[in-house]
Amino acid sequence: MEALPRETIVDVLEDRLRTDILNGRHPAGSYLPPERRLADGYGVTRTTLKHAFGRLVQAGLLETRHGVGTRVRDYARLGGADLLPMLVRHDAKWLREIFEVRRGIGALIAERAATRATRTHHAELHALLRAVQEAEGPDAVQLADVEVHRTLARATGNRVYVLLTNTLFNAYLPVRSLLKGPFTDPHAAYERLAPVVEAVVDADARRAHTAADAYLRDTERIMLEGLA
Repeated sequence: MEALPRETIVDVLEDRLRTDILNGRHPAGSYLPPERRLADGYGVTRTTLKHAFGRLVQAGLLETRHGVGTRVRDYARLGGADLLPMLVRHDAKWLREIFEVRRGIGALIAERAATRATRTHHAELHALLRAVQEAEGPDAVQLADVEVHRTLARATGNRVYVLLTNTLFNAYLPVRSLLKGPFTDPHAAYERLAPVVEAVVDADARRAHTAADAYLRDTERIMLEGLA
């Protein structure tokens, strides 16, 4: 058995600082108070504060300049999609915006895959679609479904679509356990996804786009109902 992770004081401080930054207590572009005063305010040592700063610098929320101080980075202007998992964890309202992008990107990927997929991709898609139907449990069905979409992205021949697909799935990670509604019934999940795969295999770009859009809207509705 794998031991459960234990929250450290650095974890708690990182979460508190991140929340204060995202809530606007420390506005973008502003410098944080001196380390000693900030550490005293949070009731931690300066060493603990430095560790938390290091994590938030890596996350793209802070930037530290030697001899100047630590400034809150304007993540909305300078940040990338790698921030999405953190933002979703902070505010689930980000999910609706992610789903909007998911619809547009997903339908376009299916359309492109229909014109560019090889026979090898077709065989892989059929195998992965069967894996969705044969999976046991919502978690396994959801993960099998994800692999179908990764393969559709690879079938476009455009690696940027692959990275975008990975980014969108990564954005779900903080709340993935709450998004299993469309995957509780393996057969229903299969039936929703099959028209997308069939259109791609038939090289029908227009039908693939329509089928993917319908699939994405349907699963989005079920997921959001589960979050309500």
